[in-house]
Amino acid sequence: MEAWLGLMSGTSMDGIDAVLVSFNGQSLTVHGTHTLNYPDNIRHRLLALSQNQGSPDEVGELDTVTGSLFADAANQVIERSGIDRSAIRGIGSHGQTIRHQPNGFAPFSIQIGNPAIIAEKTGLTTIADFRRRDMAAGGQGAPLVPAFHKAFFSSPEENRCILNLGGIANITWIPSDQQQPITGFDTGPANALLDAWCLKQLGLPYDSDGHWASEGRVDDRLLEDMLSDAYFSRPAPKSTGKERFNLGWVKTMVQRHDELRPEDVQRTLLQLTVESIVRQLPCGRDTHLYVCGGGTRNPLLMSELARVLDPAKVSVTSDLGLDPQWVEPVAFAWLAEQSVSGSSGNLPEVTGARGERILGAIYQA
Repeated sequence: MEAWLGLMSGTSMDGIDAVLVSFNGQSLTVHGTHTLNYPDNIRHRLLALSQNQGSPDEVGELDTVTGSLFADAANQVIERSGIDRSAIRGIGSHGQTIRHQPNGFAPFSIQIGNPAIIAEKTGLTTIADFRRRDMAAGGQGAPLVPAFHKAFFSSPEENRCILNLGGIANITWIPSDQQQPITGFDTGPANALLDAWCLKQLGLPYDSDGHWASEGRVDDRLLEDMLSDAYFSRPAPKSTGKERFNLGWVKTMVQRHDELRPEDVQRTLLQLTVESIVRQLPCGRDTHLYVCGGGTRNPLLMSELARVLDPAKVSVTSDLGLDPQWVEPVAFAWLAEQSVSGSSGNLPEVTGARGERILGAIYQA
């Protein structure tokens, strides 16, 4: 058996998901999973850094600290799985994004979590820095998971749309007719704004099960104001992050409207996630939507998606054989395998790159 280890921390910046997996054609087997939560002080520093609140020294220090934490997550999932380390071919580490600016004069995307430290502390070859090669070829560097979605979730029997509800939401439309192109892009905020507003108002990192949002009501004027943001009408390829959709963005929107209760803002932010996804879906109601990511644990968000999309089918990726929490770390384990085997990892029709590229930099054990 040849196993690969995937490490992922997304825009929610709550912790590191680690998974051990093996691939066999279009099938996969998960051998172990583990989540290492960021210490509160590290998470707060990362959140501040993502908003340009930090010096070069802060970037360098957190690069080292998060690299060590990523290595800890890898070692812990190996220990828990019982898989012999010699069976693990390599680690695919997404790193922690602190800034993603794919447009403008000099596009860039920065992920920290020093992969040399991961290789050193685990004794395993580590593949990282997946986004920059795609960007060098004129792409957005994101989203990268649609290539994995295509490889493992496509079906000749139904049109499928894979929706990831992380800090930012992204979709991959996979038509049953393989002659049609795949479409994928970031639709906008998912949990990022919900978490930021909850932390500001309640001091809690997230709204557990959407309970607080359920106490509020949607403010239609605020919702339409939010939906007027130019990002939502921009054509693909496109990607975004907390550089655009952050607490400051929410405050700017809220200040335009009087007498809004905090819970009404939270409820409206949840509806923003739903509406921004539904209005940008490149497919009809004959498509089966499969959802993954942390947002699947928010029953209010999931029920609103199902209500607005009715009669389309809405399921979770467990129905396709992969738990929603582990789709992205498994994707980066697969991207590591692609890199080592000399195979492309991007979809140019999704990222806008000039062609297929082998992604990632390899740090030998």
